[in-house]
Amino acid sequence: MNQNLQIRKVAVLGAGVMGAQIAAHLVNANVPTILFDLAAREGEPNGIVNKALEGLKKLEPSPLASPAKVQYIVAANYQQHLEKLRECDLVIEAIAERVDWKSDLYHKVAPYLGAHAIFATNTSGLSINQLAAAFPESLRHRFCGIHFFNPPRYMHLVELIACENTDVGLLDQLETFLVSGLGKGVVRAKDTPNFIANRIGVFSLLATAHHARQMGLGFDTVDALTGRYLGRPKSATFRTLDVVGLDTFAHVVNTMRDNLADDPWHQYFAVPNWLEKLIAQGALGQKSKRGIYQKSGKEIRVLDLASGEYRASDNEVGLGMKELLRERDWAKKLAMLHSNPHPQAQFLWAMFRDVFHYCALQLEHIADNARDLDCAVRWGFGWDSGPFEIWQAAGWQQVAGWINADIAAGKAMFSAPLPAWVTEGSRNGVHNAQGSYAPAGKTYQPRSALPVYQRQIFPERLLGEVVFNKSLCTVGTGETIFENESVRLWHTGDDIAILSFNTKMHVIGDEVLDSILRAVDEAEARWRGLIIWQTEPPFSAGANLLQLMQGMQESAGDAGMLGKLKQAANRVKYTVAGGGGMGDLFKAAIGDVPRVEAVIAKFQQATMRIKYAKVPVVSAVDGLALGGGCEIIMHSARVVASLESYIGLVEVGVGVLPAGGGSKEATLRSASEAKGGDLFPFLRRYFQNIAMGEVAKSAELAREMGYLRPSDRIVLNRFEILHVAKQEIHALTATDYRPPLPATQIPVAGRPGIATLQAAMVNMLEGGFISEHDYKVGCAVADTLCGGDVEAGSLVDEQWLLDLERKHFIALLATEKTQARIEYMLKNGKPLRN
Repeated sequence: MNQNLQIRKVAVLGAGVMGAQIAAHLVNANVPTILFDLAAREGEPNGIVNKALEGLKKLEPSPLASPAKVQYIVAANYQQHLEKLRECDLVIEAIAERVDWKSDLYHKVAPYLGAHAIFATNTSGLSINQLAAAFPESLRHRFCGIHFFNPPRYMHLVELIACENTDVGLLDQLETFLVSGLGKGVVRAKDTPNFIANRIGVFSLLATAHHARQMGLGFDTVDALTGRYLGRPKSATFRTLDVVGLDTFAHVVNTMRDNLADDPWHQYFAVPNWLEKLIAQGALGQKSKRGIYQKSGKEIRVLDLASGEYRASDNEVGLGMKELLRERDWAKKLAMLHSNPHPQAQFLWAMFRDVFHYCALQLEHIADNARDLDCAVRWGFGWDSGPFEIWQAAGWQQVAGWINADIAAGKAMFSAPLPAWVTEGSRNGVHNAQGSYAPAGKTYQPRSALPVYQRQIFPERLLGEVVFNKSLCTVGTGETIFENESVRLWHTGDDIAILSFNTKMHVIGDEVLDSILRAVDEAEARWRGLIIWQTEPPFSAGANLLQLMQGMQESAGDAGMLGKLKQAANRVKYTVAGGGGMGDLFKAAIGDVPRVEAVIAKFQQATMRIKYAKVPVVSAVDGLALGGGCEIIMHSARVVASLESYIGLVEVGVGVLPAGGGSKEATLRSASEAKGGDLFPFLRRYFQNIAMGEVAKSAELAREMGYLRPSDRIVLNRFEILHVAKQEIHALTATDYRPPLPATQIPVAGRPGIATLQAAMVNMLEGGFISEHDYKVGCAVADTLCGGDVEAGSLVDEQWLLDLERKHFIALLATEKTQARIEYMLKNGKPLRN
């Protein structure tokens, strides 16, 4: 096997829901892809694939990181284009789950495979060895299972399954590609029906349905109990079935029924009658707009089993149950569930008990170790913690005793006791510093030693595991340089400092800004560079609005606060030449509105300090980077962003405009992109994004919107961004890093640009698309981006634009409608349109 195999091009066989979306994620990773299906009987031979590609553009959430990516998927059909397979390093089969159809396809395509191509079947549960039997014997060493979860772009899990002949080195290479190239969490599964995640996840769903029926609980009540309270997705249990598709779920259950006759819980592997009736009626869930739930106007209705009709969903949680469910300590929570006689508590305990029981008895048959089982359920079903993690956190021996007692009393779904390994040697769990328990060898198995995992300095940890990569981080969780309530500056044993925020949602307040300034000073004095990186997403949800409002209230010792804000804004006058007087006028304004204006000025000072630091400041971004978070990354020397970074200047949502340098950077970038030509088309793009509060729904779109530059890096695996950020600092300093020269000659669009943007907004206002206050905010954005009341083509500097930002921010903050927006956002977590 070629040890330097590069996946340069991939073919996907089957343009159904999964095949098309797998192809989409491959091109998200910049891997050219050929998507095959049958030749259409009429019209364009590639009609089936072309229809699938059009469908990709309409799906929400989008399988494509950018609509432009679809052009890198080439349509093909088996009748005309099999020769194209010779170009591909990896071929993924993703047709319907029928062994006979898959076998026929293998016979057809095998002669056209490249000499070193890997062939993988994306089956969700069929036997890999059975499928391999239909593949030419001489090629079976290149055959394996690769199970993506739906939707492939967003679901982290991929299960990798070998057949008896699969080359081990081939699997290692494929795992490397999946982890780093596609950003996935890979679990090696045994060749058992439904593998690991579906085996455990579907059993959990079946057990939940079984106990709900026993307790007489409605679907909506079960979902109210089994969602975020248990660290599971909002869709909980039955909403999840609607999202997955009731027919899809039934297929997986039937696969378990047909292929797991020797499973002790086999009697429970059955599709309930009510579910069969819904499927027969075409009520398949979300895709058919009716299933267990049905949306009627704005009301969500739920199926009532007693009447067979839909009723209003009440999400009833019993008296005292909410307090119990809010408990975060699993030891306390499970103890209360076990002892509480309330039917809903007993339902939840029974559900946990039988899932723990099933996992313990099946572990040795379906997985190599407990870590793979927990990770598979986490990544494939969206649980915050895997079953074994919850059990261990709740007190391993205590919970084991409760389970065995219930089994002996005939309360459990199956009568066999827990396996002996569970309680041997006073075991306190399955995860520890040595690894995770592997029943086959009765040992603790460490994580994979594949080189690709050396890129994950802090991989996602399981309870009880070591939380860092020893070879890359010599001081555990890092050594602190300084720390306060808001931030921590630390390092991992090398010469690069890392700044992480401690605030909720990593919002940026006064202390964070002070700490940024201090961190840059520290980095310049003692470190090669500075990385701004959060140990958990998001990067930052923006400015601390609560602190801003509190500052306003504290400053309003006299009732004239609004008037003083307006006076401060009006006193800030500016001239085209130099603009040097702006700072002094704002210093005077600070006397009137100290807690508000001073924070804005400090925010600008912090972002400019990041931009002009003597050492490179790199932002390593994952998740939300909104408002002030976006402004920080726009001023960084380089950004390393995970693909699933959602970036935007969203200040208009609370009635203000970007005033931490974001508006200034938009103007500067417009001028740079125009390259001496007409800057207005570039400026208009930034205006539209800022005035509409548009958020890029991927790092790729953030680059297209101008929030990321061509030189910024996009990484598909979020656990690699810190490693790549360090590499960027090494690359920047290898060439004797210098910050950019100050921008002193920035051309602006001036009055004509403002008038053009305002005219467009007038049309939107008259058409009812924006409110009067939206128009007011938009005019402030237009004035700022265009450089204010100056001639078109006038040259200004960065300070001029920063002063404009501050002027308009204070003026907008003085309005009652902006204050109402901020207050509403704080109370309700969503914008108010007023």
